Amino acid sequence: MPRKRNASGAGSIRQRSDGRWEARITVGTDPGTGKPIRRSIYGDTQKEVLTAMRDVQRNADDGLYIEPTRLTLAQWMDIWQRDYLLSQKYGTVKTYRVQIATHIKPALGAVKLSKLTPHLVQGFYNDLLARGRTVPKRDDAGKIIKKNGVIVTEQAPLNAKTVRNVHGVLTKALSQAVKLGYIARNPCDMVDLPRVEKTEIVPLTDAQVKAYLAATDGDTDYGDMLKVILFTGLREAEALGLTWDCVDFDRETLKICKQLQKRPAEAGGFQFASLKNDRTRILHPAPFVMDILRTVRKKQAARRLLAGGAWQDWQDAAKQYAACRLVFTNALGGHLHPQRLYDHHKKITRAAGVPNARVHDLRHTFAVLSLQNGDDVKTVQSNLGHATASFTLDVYGHVSEKMKQDSANRMEAYMRGTVYGKAQNG
Repeated sequence: MPRKRNASGAGSIRQRSDGRWEARITVGTDPGTGKPIRRSIYGDTQKEVLTAMRDVQRNADDGLYIEPTRLTLAQWMDIWQRDYLLSQKYGTVKTYRVQIATHIKPALGAVKLSKLTPHLVQGFYNDLLARGRTVPKRDDAGKIIKKNGVIVTEQAPLNAKTVRNVHGVLTKALSQAVKLGYIARNPCDMVDLPRVEKTEIVPLTDAQVKAYLAATDGDTDYGDMLKVILFTGLREAEALGLTWDCVDFDRETLKICKQLQKRPAEAGGFQFASLKNDRTRILHPAPFVMDILRTVRKKQAARRLLAGGAWQDWQDAAKQYAACRLVFTNALGGHLHPQRLYDHHKKITRAAGVPNARVHDLRHTFAVLSLQNGDDVKTVQSNLGHATASFTLDVYGHVSEKMKQDSANRMEAYMRGTVYGKAQNG
């Protein structure tokens, strides 16, 4: 394919014989020879390469371009965060920045990008596994040790999942550096990652569910929400962000299309955000769940009347909804707080005799109960909002010995009633 020049004449782009695209761009002038400095940028599509070429050119024009041979990993991570995370969700960007600031920059930030080898990256991951986080030092009785009023700290290992998360961030950043021609290959592609041991799902038993429900009856602020989470499988943020326009009492359905997320004050504070996988779902809860919501509506109407002019329907800073009438509110119509939800849940679990149960375990309990009572995996996947049924199977496919025994009993009944029965009658 013939070489094409871009509109400014600063570079050219062509399709290689292997099908990939390559751009050649001028990024400056060699002060020694006076000759232009040119760089290659590679990508799988023409659009991808054009976008990258424009980014490099913009940095060169603004005087922000750094010669790849002098570019450190810390400098590249700053560029990557600034220019290539714009399309990511707020929560994703926040997580990436924490991983970069806490782990990647302190350990590898001073290393030049061109000198970053698989061996260095492997050593970095090994160090994280051995002593990757700072924790308070404790004595033999478990009490935090202080010296002159200051907490004494020590290094402790990171778990395998966290190390893999760090790897994911570093891999994405260096993949972009490969596309721009800053490095020839991604060193993260040639390392061994620690194996993540699956955490066993421990749902509430039937007796624990009964005890939990009894304990929620005394919690007027958060009890109803926790019961709805338990019997719908909603994520905490989805329950906190549920609004009345998404509750259809005629069809007895719930529309789950957003969640309530906590953000720093400078970012607008609590705001509605899209779902984890951006997929709106319609739930058909059990009738008693809709009855709980009818009760909530009556309670809220009484609170509104009592508050009078002090009542104010909560509205997020982004003003995504004209009237954000939340289902679960405080006494003045404001949103409930996730930390308070956690506190109330822990109080209830202590009363129910399951002090170690998390709020998320209510979601697990719903999933297990659904499977045990005959729901197919696709239905459970849809109700939970998982991206794929394979993920649901991976999490819950092993969950119950009772399900295995029930399957065996059904096969036994079939054989006795059908196969053996016909043989005896013949």
